[in-house]
Parts: sequence; C-alpha cells; structure tokens
Amino acid sequence: MAQTSRNIILGLIGAGIVGGLMFVTFRPEPVPVDLHTVETGHFEITVDVDGTTRVVEVFEVSAPIAGLSQRSPVRVGDAVVAGETVVALVEPISPGLLDARARLQAEASVSEAEAALHVAETERARAREDHVYATSHFERTSALVERGVATITRLEEAQQQFAIADAALEAANARIAQAQGGLRRAQAALVETSGDDDMGNCCVSLMSPSDGVVLDIDEVSARPVTAGERLLTVGDPTRIELVADMLTSDAVGLPNRARATVERWGGAPLEARLAYIEPAARMKVSALGIEEQRVDVIFDIETPANDRRDLGHEFAVYLRVVTYEEADALLVPLSAAFRVGDGWAVFRADGNRVTRVPVTLGARNGRFAVAESGLEPGMRIVEHPRDDLTDGALIEERTTF
Repeated sequence: MAQTSRNIILGLIGAGIVGGLMFVTFRPEPVPVDLHTVETGHFEITVDVDGTTRVVEVFEVSAPIAGLSQRSPVRVGDAVVAGETVVALVEPISPGLLDARARLQAEASVSEAEAALHVAETERARAREDHVYATSHFERTSALVERGVATITRLEEAQQQFAIADAALEAANARIAQAQGGLRRAQAALVETSGDDDMGNCCVSLMSPSDGVVLDIDEVSARPVTAGERLLTVGDPTRIELVADMLTSDAVGLPNRARATVERWGGAPLEARLAYIEPAARMKVSALGIEEQRVDVIFDIETPANDRRDLGHEFAVYLRVVTYEEADALLVPLSAAFRVGDGWAVFRADGNRVTRVPVTLGARNGRFAVAESGLEPGMRIVEHPRDDLTDGALIEERTTF
C-alpha cells in the first residue's frame, strides 16, 4: 500500500515536470512593441521651401553722365538720409588733348562761327531798319485813313508790310541766337584738360534717394562709368519681405493669406503671411536633372522689426507654409497605421494583448493623420507593428526590457 502511494506521488510529480517543460517549450512569446497613446492636438499640413529675404523697395543710384566715378564716400551698411547724404561722386569726362591738325580745324570752326554771327548781326540790322520803316508807314497811313485822304486798301497793305517786317526782325534775332550757339560750340572744341582744376568742384554729387542704409556698392574704387550705369543700391532694411521659390503645383493650392513659419535664419522662428503669387512662372532644372515649373511666392513678415533686427537683405530662410490645419484633431502616427484591403487599421493594446481595429483616416502630413473614426483619446496603439503581429497576439511594451 505504501509502495503504491509512493508510485502515485512520483508519477504526479513527473507529470507535473513534463507538463511544465511542455508549457515552457510551447507557450507563445510576447511580442515586444512600442506603444503610443492617442491624443488630440493641433494638426497642420505644410509645404516646406527654401527662400530669401529682400528689401521691399530698393533704390538704385546711377551715373547721370559718363565720366569717372570717384571712390565711394559711403560703405555698405552705412545709414543714409534722403536728399542729404552724398552717396556717390562722378567726375565728367575731361576733354582730350588737341594735336596740330585738330587745333587748326577747331580754330577754323571758330572763325566760321564768328563770321556767321557777323552775317546774322548784319541781317538783324537790316531787318530792324525795315521794321522801323514799316512801322512809320503804317502809322502815317492810319492817320490819312482817319482824315479820309487814304483808302482802306492802302491801310491793309501798310499793315501787311508791318507784319512782314516784324516777323523778319524776330527771325533775325533767332539767327543771332543760333550763330552765338554755334560759336560757343566751336570755342568749346578748343578747351583742353587743365591740371589746376579744383577737384572739390569738378564732380557731380549724387544724394541718397531714400532713407535707410547702403545695401550694395558695385565698385568701391574709382572707375570709368557710362551714363545710366548703376553705382550702388539703397533701401530700408526694416521693410523686408520673403521670396519663396515654389513649384507651381504647390503655389496654386495655397489658401488666401496662408500662414508660414520662418526658420533657420539664425534666430527664433518668425511669423509670416502670404502676400501674393507672381503671375509668371519659369522653368528650372532641379539637382536631379528634372525640369520643373517654379514661381516666386511673396510673404509679408508679421513679427515686429525689433524681434528680427539681425535679419537683412538677401538672407537665406526656410519656410513652412501651412496649407491645412485643425485645432483639436485626433492624431494617429502614420507609423501605426497599415493597409487592410482598401482601408486602414491599427493594433490597439488591451492589457497584454492586441486587437486589430479598423480606422478611417482623414488629412495627413509627414508624421500624423487625423483619425475620423475607430479610435478614442487615451487608447494605446502599436507603432511600427511587425509583420508577424496578429489579432489577439501577446505583447510586451519595449520599455519594460
């Protein structure tokens, strides 16, 4: 009897050991997973582009005449006042030296101009005498007509002669002025460069066209310039706008007065708003060799100037332009969603097991999607689910390892 009881106990112990070994051998291992708690938050879709800054209104200072631009009296960054600060000096071109032949030709031109002036003065003297005679004849005829001695016809003839003499005198005066101008022009050809010119009075001083600072100087040192050639630019650095080079397909989808965040300029993020989209696009070749149609999109900076004092003209910036946003959206990481047929699903954590839950996703950006149905705030879902994770599988959160 005692032997039988012992055998039964030993058998039970052996069966328990075998059963334990089999349970340990064939029990399912929990799958390590990363869990994310579903929450509501601000959701936005952005178009991220590179851009540059530019002063809203840039004034160019150009040479009014051909000559020699003197060394710039200002430097880049100097403050200037409209109509007061001298920003450039241009010395007119000095006349060249005359050789013997050119001097003789110029002196002959002067003699010719003097003769022409003398002829014009002689013609004016003759015209003046004719005018005196016509005036006196007209006055005598008028007196005779009043006394009834002369006819109206004679008065009309005298009046016509007076008008002709008056016009001839005016033409003679005009020829005098013309001859005088020709003489001055001929005399100017004899002017040569003088080494004792007063350099303080030789140059044309150009004033700043606007308040602000000097943005750029084409050439600091003295150099020859032509009329209309740009010398420098002036602008107000506190009035800055942003220019973003965007694909036309992205630009046409921007909402009116779209909000943008300006980053990577060297300071705290700035706020900006869409001002306008330029009407003409252009073709550019990307770094990958793809032809793209791009257009400049202009943004106004809304951050006060005191908070961006270090931001200047043609600085590089990075813009995140908001095309869609929701204030209280139920956010689901895109890394947690996977395709099931034509729909989407996630694995919801219920204790130490998961349940596959179908969800409806709305708008999405690079990280999150808006869950329109299937989930509630506070639920925990699996991020980056493994291919072998199935409905009802045993899980263990990775942070417990």
